[in-house]
Amino acid sequence: MGTAYSELMKEIQTGKFVLTGELEPVKTTDLTEVIEEAKSLKGQVVACNVTDNPASYAYLSSLAASYVVQSQTGMEVIYQLRCSDRNRIALTSDLLGAAALGIKNVLALTGDHTILGDMPDAKPVFDLDSALLTGMIHRMVTEGKDLRGNPIQGAKPQFNIGVAANPNADPLEPEIMKVMRKVENGADFIQTQVCFDKDKTLNFLEMAKVFKIPVLIGIFPMKSYAMAQGFNQLVPGVKIPPELITKLKAIKDGSWSKEEKRQQYDAVNLDFFVPFAKELKKSGLCAGYHIMSVHYTEITPRISALIR
Repeated sequence: MGTAYSELMKEIQTGKFVLTGELEPVKTTDLTEVIEEAKSLKGQVVACNVTDNPASYAYLSSLAASYVVQSQTGMEVIYQLRCSDRNRIALTSDLLGAAALGIKNVLALTGDHTILGDMPDAKPVFDLDSALLTGMIHRMVTEGKDLRGNPIQGAKPQFNIGVAANPNADPLEPEIMKVMRKVENGADFIQTQVCFDKDKTLNFLEMAKVFKIPVLIGIFPMKSYAMAQGFNQLVPGVKIPPELITKLKAIKDGSWSKEEKRQQYDAVNLDFFVPFAKELKKSGLCAGYHIMSVHYTEITPRISALIR
């Protein structure tokens, strides 16, 4: 492993089984809810991703949210950065800003096409993809230079670079080759897309051993049937198992009180994800979990305690 600049990488390098969370600033100028969610996750996860226009919806800046969360709560962030909205000049500018603001983790993403979001007439950029962005960040960190070789004044940026992977890809081999490009370009860790299928996930982890970098498996507790439906409609490349959808729909259609429905949603998520996570942890092939309990942070301590 390379140099650990962030607490996340330091914990991984000491052999700890780590958990990361996820925060999603939306189309707002008010970060109160995101800050409160970050506070509630302190002590439960070592770091939180801050999403960057997920599904190409135009939301509050990930860079601004990352800085506010880290400075006001002490929660370490993983700053997500997409290529779909920015050329290499803008990407470089944002990364220099992140370095100046004390951010230590960056998740390099290609990003979804703009046609999928809430401004479908926006022009997509894609000057770089996630592998080239990874290489650009790595050069900034190791050489103190931008992508073209121009020197950066002051101290070199100190980032640990995360990349994404999709264990659900079919066939899986092209996905492994994509991840290999990112690893060769300097990735320090992998966070995966949401996983539901144990066998597919274990197969990916077996193949990913060749990368020799830590892998955090993505799990997605859902606080409602509506959230599950939205995921299936908006997130390409992975679907929620039909039996899980059926259980969530039965809760929605039931005549229970709001509190009783909340308890049942909790129970369904724990019943599915805890055995799944324990089985993967037992394999010794993953370094931790990325728990994407967006706007459902109250479930994270319970999952964390049962997994550990």
